[in-house]
Amino acid sequence: MSNEPENRRRFSRIAFDADSRLRTGDGEIPVNLLDISLKGALVTLADATRPPPAQELVLEILLAGHDAVIRMACEVAHAEGAQLGLKCLHIDLQSASHLRRLVELNLGDPDLLDRELARLS
Repeated sequence: MSNEPENRRRFSRIAFDADSRLRTGDGEIPVNLLDISLKGALVTLADATRPPPAQELVLEILLAGHDAVIRMACEVAHAEGAQLGLKCLHIDLQSASHLRRLVELNLGDPDLLDRELARLS
């Protein structure tokens, strides 16, 4: 029996560094983006500010010199220290298009991207 935890991840994570923030009902929390997938993101809190529990948040990722933005409504799926795993609840069409292109460029395998997109539906 293996001691490694079973990998349940169904979506490829893309290591990505971009200016990011987490919007709450009360303001915003600066975060550092570690990676992103079609279903969420992993971020590190830039300071000690934590999002309120059980609140819907909006992750904003600024792309290409701030000309484009990925906006993703999300919730905290897990937290470990200063890291937060965010689960995507909703993403608008324009943001989804930017995210799809980002994943496509980084995966380098159109078949893998097609399989991941099929899992979303």
